[in-house]
Amino acid sequence: MKNKNELLRSLPKVDECLLMLLPYMTENTIPVALAKKAVQTQIEAVRQRILDGLAGPVPGTLDEWTDHFISAIKKLHSHNFRRVINGTGIVVHTNLGRSLLSISATDQLRAASSTYTNLEFDLHTGKRGSRYALVEELICDLTGAESALVVNNNAAAVLITLETLAGGHEVIVSRGQLVEIGGSFRIPDIMAKSGACLVEVGATNRTHLYDYEQAISDATALLLRVHTSNFRMIGFTSEVPAEEMVELGRKYGVPVMEDLGSGSFIDMSQFGLPREPTVQDVLKAGVDVVTFSGDKLLGGPQAGIIVGRKTHIDRIKKNPLNRALRIDKFTLASLESTLRSYYDTDQAVAEIPTLRMIAEDSADIRKRARKFLRKVREKIAARCLCDVVKTESRVGGGALPGYGLESWAVEMTLLDREVYVLERDFRFLPVPIIGRIENDRYLIDFRTIQAFEVDELATLVVNYFNYAG
Repeated sequence: MKNKNELLRSLPKVDECLLMLLPYMTENTIPVALAKKAVQTQIEAVRQRILDGLAGPVPGTLDEWTDHFISAIKKLHSHNFRRVINGTGIVVHTNLGRSLLSISATDQLRAASSTYTNLEFDLHTGKRGSRYALVEELICDLTGAESALVVNNNAAAVLITLETLAGGHEVIVSRGQLVEIGGSFRIPDIMAKSGACLVEVGATNRTHLYDYEQAISDATALLLRVHTSNFRMIGFTSEVPAEEMVELGRKYGVPVMEDLGSGSFIDMSQFGLPREPTVQDVLKAGVDVVTFSGDKLLGGPQAGIIVGRKTHIDRIKKNPLNRALRIDKFTLASLESTLRSYYDTDQAVAEIPTLRMIAEDSADIRKRARKFLRKVREKIAARCLCDVVKTESRVGGGALPGYGLESWAVEMTLLDREVYVLERDFRFLPVPIIGRIENDRYLIDFRTIQAFEVDELATLVVNYFNYAG
């Protein structure tokens, strides 16, 4: 057996390795710098293993190193940002990119990325224009707002609104609405960053109109409502309706703001879900400023949309922070297309993937699951048992927590290993499959499997069982 020094001397030279890999690099258009990094990384890893005295074979010839190098090159040459197949059943999956865009939105996105546009050019006057004007009228038409502004996400929308309307002053909010949203975004924290002073009123489970009224002072700049879209509180609870808050605000000359979070233009109760306030509902109640996301229930790109009274929106537009939070041409292009679908509600449900998946009849979902099962069951039966089972999907994105959508999934039970192995291995497929584990069973929920993905999904699964050890 070779000693440590002999093993270290046997390590190949980088230049020799690159020369050996040249045909592979040429055939696959691999940049020399990337191949060199892969070679150096592999050699250094083995060198460190030798120095640490760890067990394991060390390749002895350049040919024996080839697989190590090519594997490392492929990893470096592949994109970090990748497409995955969402089999979780969570429609607006925060970790998987939230809402899918409609075909018309992606067409507009493609055009915006490959051609020049009138982003800030007024075609009527031939002079500099405003990017916000490209979607403001659409938003106002659809919501009934006097004015609108779009920034890069809803956290930014809340931040700039608070900073503009209440910076250095007090904002009154119910204790039961001091929520934390994903990514440790907390209302008290964002309020502190805005320079506004938080005034908590009421109790965690119950807040009354007199709680707000008793807290109003000369320093009060805003009454804030936060829609608790990412959790439910049940039992002995109460909160003040928007109409009563607005009436109180008018009495004392204090504007009312509501952060709707997910936000929606459509009543979700038609799909068997609880009724949630729409953006239109909140504005009709008289709320002065409303903020909501563009990439959740709306089904568009990541954006924070601010709507309300023109006097307040104009002040927000003039805030220097607006430039730091502004949206780019890609957001504008895809958002405009998404918004235009809402002129016809039926069209919106048919065209916007988020709405289509939420509204889809479970019988159609079952058909997709059974089609997949027919393609894979016999081919993988020696190692995995499969069946179509009833399950529940979720809307996701912090919307409608605790409420499920009837759905169908393919249940997979391994015969020769633990279920977590399947979950892990599926994440490393050429196109990763992201499912979920329930009661030691691996489930692929077909509510979030697109029709065009069924054949591809079947091929990925069959190939996995054919080649996996």
